[in-house]
Amino acid sequence: MPGQARWKALREIVVGGVLAVATVVASPLLRRWYNRWGTTDDELARPLPGDELVEEPKLGYTRAIAIEAPPERVWPWLAQIGQGRGGFYSFDALENLVGCNIHSVDRILPEHQNLVVGDIVRSGKDQHIRWMVMDLDPLHHLILQGAGTPANVAVPDVVDEVPDRGYAASTWQWVLEPIAGGRHTRVIVRQR
Repeated sequence: MPGQARWKALREIVVGGVLAVATVVASPLLRRWYNRWGTTDDELARPLPGDELVEEPKLGYTRAIAIEAPPERVWPWLAQIGQGRGGFYSFDALENLVGCNIHSVDRILPEHQNLVVGDIVRSGKDQHIRWMVMDLDPLHHLILQGAGTPANVAVPDVVDEVPDRGYAASTWQWVLEPIAGGRHTRVIVRQR
């Protein structure tokens, strides 16, 4: 088993690394396409819960996907995201190369299902890399606000201590919409 885990980690590093490099190299040409991956024109244009937290974003994306499961089966996976929780269901090995200490799970963790406004969702071990739950409506949306650090805006309570590098506020918005008569879920993700 340790050998299989090692190969899986190596594969994640290689595949994730290739994708990351390809994204950086191709980003000027593909930015419009990958910043709206999977979305309809309506999803891209309409306001989503949480947009008001960063009213004039300098950067952002809106992406979407349909999942063949109802919102009540999708929500538990979303409720447990984060470092030290359920992970991010991504390239853990690549994220861990930069010290994030992410370990995605393949099951629902009951101890991480009771997310409430004010809870912290970490993106890594560093206390500055985290999100605060600003709003949630189980089965419908989860709104996180992150903070990078100070400039001309007040630093939200997301960070305990402000780094010296400046400040950037952002949101990570997850919206679940039932489709196909409630049998499937449209997941819309926006970051501003």
